[in-house]
Order: sequence, then C-alpha cells, then structure tokens
Amino acid sequence: MLELKNVVCRYGKVNALVDVSLSVQQNELVTIIGANGAGKSTTLKAISGLLHPVEGTIHFMGEDITNASAQQIISMGISHCPEGRRVFPEMTVHENLEIGAYTRKDRNGVSDDYEKMYDMFPRLKERHLQAAGTLSGGEQQMLAIARSLMSRPKLIMFDEPSLGLAPNIVEKVFENILQVKESGTTVLMVEQNAFAALDMCDRAYLYESGRMTLTGTGKEMINDPHVRHAYLGG
Repeated sequence: MLELKNVVCRYGKVNALVDVSLSVQQNELVTIIGANGAGKSTTLKAISGLLHPVEGTIHFMGEDITNASAQQIISMGISHCPEGRRVFPEMTVHENLEIGAYTRKDRNGVSDDYEKMYDMFPRLKERHLQAAGTLSGGEQQMLAIARSLMSRPKLIMFDEPSLGLAPNIVEKVFENILQVKESGTTVLMVEQNAFAALDMCDRAYLYESGRMTLTGTGKEMINDPHVRHAYLGG
C-alpha cells in the first residue's frame, strides 16, 4: 500500500533521514519508535507532501507520490494527524470536522460521517457547538483524530498522539486508534510511548539518528534486548 525506498530528507544541509526504506500493508497498524530527533516525524512529513525527499521514492497504492503536493496526497487518501493536535481553537467542534471534509463533494456521505464521528467520540457530540480551544487536551486529541477521519482516508498517520495527555486519557486515545484500524483504515503511527505502541501494532520500525535500524513485529521488538534496554527501561 505504502512504500518508501532509500529516502533521504534534509533540513538545509542537515540530513534528517538517511536511506530510509519502509512499507505499510493494507489494514496494518505500523508504528515508528525512536528518540527525539531520530527522523520519525520527518518521515510523516515526507509522506504527506510537507517535505520532499532529495533522494529515494515514495509510492502509495502503486503511484509515485514522491513530489506530489500535500493537497494531491490528501485527495489520494492519506490523512495526517499532526503532533500537538492543532485544532482550530476559535472554531466550534463541528466546524473543525467540516474543515476535515473540505475536499469531499458527497454531502450525504459527509453528513453520515459526522454522525459516525459523534458515535465514536460521544464527548465531541456533547460539545459540538463549543469552541475547540476550550476543550481539554484529551478532547482536542479526539477532535484531531475525528477531523482527520472526515476525509475518509485509506491511510491515516498519527504523530505522537499521546503527547502531553494524562495516562487515563492516553489509554482512551489508543483505544480510539485501534477502533480506527478495526474499521478498515490503515494506520501509521509515530509514538513516544514505545511499549504501548509496540504492544498494539502489527509491525514496527526503530529509528536512530535518521536511519531505520531495526524492524519486526511488535512482540519481536518488545523482546529485542537493545529495544528493551534503550527504549523500554529494561
């Protein structure tokens, strides 16, 4: 479904990704773990058209999207839920969902999806006329997820969805992400909570200093001595 081959990305003259190759198959939940600055978020930016690789290729559903614009990539079925939630604070919950569906022309389908989002996130339904900036951090994360789903993506990418959230809210957000996967949407997730991410994923990649250094199933990664020592506290 998604394939990166030998991708190199730079910020100025500094390499952020070096010769990265990874794949995501349909209906998988794949996670990328690693320290801050390892290149995890840069990978998502490259896939979503926010940063173009200087070397290598990115293919989605058999099409080369290496140099496609962000709008083209959204229209092809890739949605990016960025780090830090980034809701539109002055707009209502419902207006934020409308923004998520701005590329769609099927009004009846959009109306159906509003109801699906409110069923998935009942707190958002209770607050649908409330300004997004007045929501709690957990509620804003739920809104960011729902807004990303409004484009009906084939692949949704989450960047640090648990960042800054209380432990009980983190658990709920991860449940929501699993629900997204179970509904048939493929998931690629960058996550600082390495154990939780590995525990819920089908496969994982470890990044270190801009390079992909290890890959395996979530269970294999949890049991890997280097991963356990460096990222799982044991």
